[in-house]
Amino acid sequence: MSQSAPCSTTRLPLARPDLSSHEREQVREVLHSDRLSRGPALRAFEAAMADRCSTAHAVAVSSGTAALHCIVAALDLEPGAEVLTTPFSFVASSNALLYEDLRPRFVDVDPGTYNLDVGRVADALTPATEAILAVDVFGVPADWPALTALAEKHDLALIDDACEAVGASVQGHPIGTWGDAAGFGFYPNKQITTGEGGCITTDDADLARHCRALRNQGRTPDGRMRHDRLGYNYRLDEMSAALGCAQLDRLDALLDRRAAVAEMYREALAPLADDVVRPGRPADVGRSWFVYVVRLRDHFGPGARDQLMDRLQARGVGCAPYFPAIHLQPYYRDRFGFAPGDFPVCEAASARTLALPFFGDMGRGDVTRVAEALAEILPTLPRSS
Repeated sequence: MSQSAPCSTTRLPLARPDLSSHEREQVREVLHSDRLSRGPALRAFEAAMADRCSTAHAVAVSSGTAALHCIVAALDLEPGAEVLTTPFSFVASSNALLYEDLRPRFVDVDPGTYNLDVGRVADALTPATEAILAVDVFGVPADWPALTALAEKHDLALIDDACEAVGASVQGHPIGTWGDAAGFGFYPNKQITTGEGGCITTDDADLARHCRALRNQGRTPDGRMRHDRLGYNYRLDEMSAALGCAQLDRLDALLDRRAAVAEMYREALAPLADDVVRPGRPADVGRSWFVYVVRLRDHFGPGARDQLMDRLQARGVGCAPYFPAIHLQPYYRDRFGFAPGDFPVCEAASARTLALPFFGDMGRGDVTRVAEALAEILPTLPRSS
């Protein structure tokens, strides 16, 4: 029986964390200690992140969303100000702006990388613009040299949503060093995980100090129970920090494994190139493989991607739409009046992109199973008239 037959009972998940005895031992040590929060594992994880990103400071927090929120809050942007950002991302990148009463001003994306189109960013500037928040989509770094030049020219704050890109680089500079600050996320589908968790990296001592206060209910660092600003419970616990330390120890090996799986996919899906666009190979950047996202070609009709997704899932093959357009999410449409057609490049990608199972310990047989399922299903999908 073919591995990809519909009656297969073995589910191939969309993602799976890569954990070893090293991680389990690090967490076990914390559980045998008397510090479960704000202890040595947190300090070690922050030091390791700062070292990996070549920044002076790292502030670990409870999620990637918390990291972005702290950065946005610490920048003290004027309430109601515009922040240029992408509609093609996980919704958290825009939600973090709304938490601080800022207005996301969406800019359409580059059709090849799905990152912000820098030329469109320049055209979207208004007197109300105070910042740019760019996302390293799927682990492909945004055009940080161009964004940096644009931000400096117009005196704008620059934020890197690096939640999908730990270990990536541009021109030899690690992701995490660009802009005023970067926010990372470590959900279990990411290159490294802390279960939940995130981190801020920056060279700005004042911004780092502000973020440390914000993650701990606005508490001052003098050890007294004194709170001089509104803060949040965004602390990262010791068990999660210890897991993060162990994962960072193995980051290069984890990235190599994911790159190897991506190459297996590239080879296995080559015969389907007339129907499926595989991820590109952007030049001059060090990619960090977060997900493996393919795109149906334009000759497929409306709804074909969703039909493909349903049929893959029926065969036990995990998949998901990456990403639904943020501006067409119900809350954003109701609040801001966005409508289909506002950002056509983003919308075209959102209607046709699909994340396939992707994790470091996938074998060639797993990749072959996905490719065989695609080969059987694609000819049955509706075509454009």
